[in-house]
Amino acid sequence: MRNSGYWRVNGSSDGFRLSGRAVLGLKTKDIVPRLDATSIPVINHENLDRVTAEALVEAGVGAVINAADCSTGLYPNLGPLILARSGVYILDGVGFKVFDRLRDGEEIELRNDGVYRDGALIATGEHLDLETAEQRLCESREGVGEALESFARNTVEFMRLERDILFSTLKVPEDVARSIQGRQVLVVVRGYDYRQDLAALGPYLRGEKPFIIGVDGGADAVREIGWRPDLVFGDMDSVSHEALRSAEFVLVHGYETGYAPGMQRVKEAGVADAEVLAAPGLSEDIAILLAEQCGAELIVAVGTHVGLVEFLDKGRKGASSTFLTRLKVGARLVDAKGVSKLYPSRASAGQLLALVIAGLLVVSITVYSSSYLTEIFRILAIKLQLLLGI
Repeated sequence: MRNSGYWRVNGSSDGFRLSGRAVLGLKTKDIVPRLDATSIPVINHENLDRVTAEALVEAGVGAVINAADCSTGLYPNLGPLILARSGVYILDGVGFKVFDRLRDGEEIELRNDGVYRDGALIATGEHLDLETAEQRLCESREGVGEALESFARNTVEFMRLERDILFSTLKVPEDVARSIQGRQVLVVVRGYDYRQDLAALGPYLRGEKPFIIGVDGGADAVREIGWRPDLVFGDMDSVSHEALRSAEFVLVHGYETGYAPGMQRVKEAGVADAEVLAAPGLSEDIAILLAEQCGAELIVAVGTHVGLVEFLDKGRKGASSTFLTRLKVGARLVDAKGVSKLYPSRASAGQLLALVIAGLLVVSITVYSSSYLTEIFRILAIKLQLLLGI
């Protein structure tokens, strides 16, 4: 089958074949907005994380070529398993030279374990199928104790360097501080299940109308559900220009020296009045501390990182700033992680049946006095019984 430069032959006598437009990205998240079913991402992503894998699946890609190893065994990362379960063909470990041999936008073809351009083989790798992905995940879980010990040791070490978080005062612009004072604040981060949890907070957003802080790509998540971030904060490596322009305030997370690489991206988006906020630690933690310092009544966090695998997925070797932040903010912080599982948005079959029965009861009382309508009601009741199998 071929459609807009893309075709797939799976299980033929020639084995697996797929053709599409190569989209090259040293940082996977930079190319996700450009992907669709006609493209094949070529990435260099060691230990592919869950959030990125879900974004690739959502983009509709049929295959992923990884120059690095999708799973090194360091910790149980879920990315490869998510791709394999979704039917995405994974060609792993093709080597970094693939970026020298390919150009962005070129037509390429996958044939089993090889990458071809104009019929010539340019790279080979290992196909990670579902069975292999599951096996690697199981093997990596055996070493999770060592990863946890190393993570804990690093956390204690980093706390010595970042302990000032407990006592320092952030240099927050006065207009931002005034806007937060006395209000509830929602901090949105692109972490596990952030979309589902954010959608579940719809009633809270409509009722409380909190001050919304989008941390990097979290600002785009806010816009996806029809709201606007009041403040975009972070190092700006994953936020869209549209989200930056939509916010009332933009603060770029900078190093303690004041240097902020993300300011260039903000300027490219046409935002002229952005300022730098220098502080150690993760952007999501500084966003929470910012809200606490400015007198927020309550801080609700969505998508923040709390587990070992989540931190390692993000490339963090410790969680010192997160620990210190929660120690300082205390009960004023409410973590909304998993709220979508507590209050699922979809009604169950039992709830729908109860609603139908209640409606029929009301109708039956209304039409009881009419023999003609009663007969119609009886026929409808029989059809409902057949439909529900009761």
